[in-house]
Amino acid sequence: MHFSYFLNVFVMLLLVAGLAVGTLYLWRRLQPGISIGQRERAVKVVDAVPFGATGRLAVVEFSDKRLLIAVSRGRIEKIAEAPIGAHFSMPDED
Repeated sequence: MHFSYFLNVFVMLLLVAGLAVGTLYLWRRLQPGISIGQRERAVKVVDAVPFGATGRLAVVEFSDKRLLIAVSRGRIEKIAEAPIGAHFSMPDED
């Protein structure tokens, strides 16, 4: 009597553990943005530094260019742009 109960609990435990492992495996394979290996990305954050209470300055590489952007709550603004390997220059002020 007790043997069949423990056997049933053990089988159910294996079933639940197998379902959990299978679900996590499928979630990891199908979830966009999560990958185990290296993958080529279109946008790359080179560096980012805090700027003020909620702001941040970031250098982003995109399409053979480096962009210096200011990121704050609810706003992203491009400050400067340069080719990769070149120095930044400030945009012309009119």
